[in-house]
Amino acid sequence: MDQSRDFGINVSTETGTLKRLLIHSPDRGLGKVVPSKAQDWLFEDIVHLDTMRRGEYDYYVKLLLYFLDPEKIKGKLAEIDADETRSFYIPGSEKYFDSDRVVDIQKLLGEILQDSNTRIKLTAAICGIEKCSFRIHEELNTYDPHELAKIFISGSCPDKKMLFAPLPNLIFMRDIGIVINEHILLNKPAKSARTRESILAQFVFFYHPMFAQIRQNLIEIPDNENHFLLPDDEKASDYHRCTLEGGDVMTVAPNHLLIGCSERTSIYAAQQVMKILFEKDIVQKITIIKIPKKRDYMHIDTIFTQVKKNVWVLLGSLARLGDEAKKKDVLHFLAPVDVNKEFRILQFKKGSEQQPKEIENLEELLAEISTEDLGSMEPVQFIYSGDNEFPYGEREQWTDSCNLLALKDGVVIGYDRNDKTLEAFRKKGFTVISAQHLLQEFEAGTLSPDTLTDTFITLPSAELSRARGGSHCMSMPILRES
Repeated sequence: MDQSRDFGINVSTETGTLKRLLIHSPDRGLGKVVPSKAQDWLFEDIVHLDTMRRGEYDYYVKLLLYFLDPEKIKGKLAEIDADETRSFYIPGSEKYFDSDRVVDIQKLLGEILQDSNTRIKLTAAICGIEKCSFRIHEELNTYDPHELAKIFISGSCPDKKMLFAPLPNLIFMRDIGIVINEHILLNKPAKSARTRESILAQFVFFYHPMFAQIRQNLIEIPDNENHFLLPDDEKASDYHRCTLEGGDVMTVAPNHLLIGCSERTSIYAAQQVMKILFEKDIVQKITIIKIPKKRDYMHIDTIFTQVKKNVWVLLGSLARLGDEAKKKDVLHFLAPVDVNKEFRILQFKKGSEQQPKEIENLEELLAEISTEDLGSMEPVQFIYSGDNEFPYGEREQWTDSCNLLALKDGVVIGYDRNDKTLEAFRKKGFTVISAQHLLQEFEAGTLSPDTLTDTFITLPSAELSRARGGSHCMSMPILRES
């Protein structure tokens, strides 16, 4: 590993031009998911691995390279696509693209495992949580670093023998952490199936030279100090458990962080994060968005993401719950007292945490971010999942219509299957173009990533969408232009 390289770590916006991010290509572990364990391993369905990789995710990688590191790919598409082995996409292989801007965490893991002390520590940690026998522990010592990285992630050996469960959710890199200005907030996974992910990420962040300059800026969220004394039913309480995943955290402006309290992120964790960030003077304003604990939503980035400074895509049925709560009809008066408390928005400012401002609805919050935090002079616009047409809003939100990654202001990647949402983008003046077509245009020189504006790039998504996560989930931005 070349420790002299200069790696920038800074994210203070959701739509600033993307310069560096972490990803993870679908690995052989996804091909080991069986129906009886899919839900336990937090995977929605049984996917066809080769289609997911070759026919879908590989387009994602090629697009990212063209926008972030074009020298690695320009003029080489025909050669890359003709290689049946896909070695271009596999860390450790001779033909691997090996970019310092589009970075697979598997590559970083293989690199830190080249150090014998790190390897000993991480192998012991993984064997401990996976309850491996001494013989398996010894067997793991025989593999080279990049193969060991594959085993730690996929759970299986090159001979297809499974040692422990796969980590199918690691393709959703957003959840392992979030960059807040020049700091990285490490996750606390809600489900035990993701514990190994968290340990692997922790070792990468603390031991890889990419993060050496900001090691003091790595933030770990403390558990309730007496959590081991709590009865099991209290440990599961939203007010005692400490769980947080990156899909519930958005750095929307240098001074403003959003945290969702959801199925996966607890109120206790949100409180701890707020306390730490205010004490360290990292942000001045934190907005807590409490959403219903439903599998439909999971994280806040499944119900809204930012497209450009003044444009957001969101689920219409959750956009105006504040206004809906004010309706004075029979159902309103006779409903349980807490019927409208599943969705709430509270905004806290440093120094006045005891007097939070309650924001009535999601649109009001997002408009405020665009105009006040980001200084947008253009009218704020909302694009709704399914064009806000029943039943397409909920149908397409399920397949990640609201989960978009902005490559730069106004240029986003999303799934091709959400037809009504794509039509809504067209109505707002966006060009919709497939990843395959766009790459051909880039190769021919008829279009350029630098000049692209107001564009929705569609990824093929028959298999990816079945995993319940979109392009926003599949990325962990670590450097954006402000």
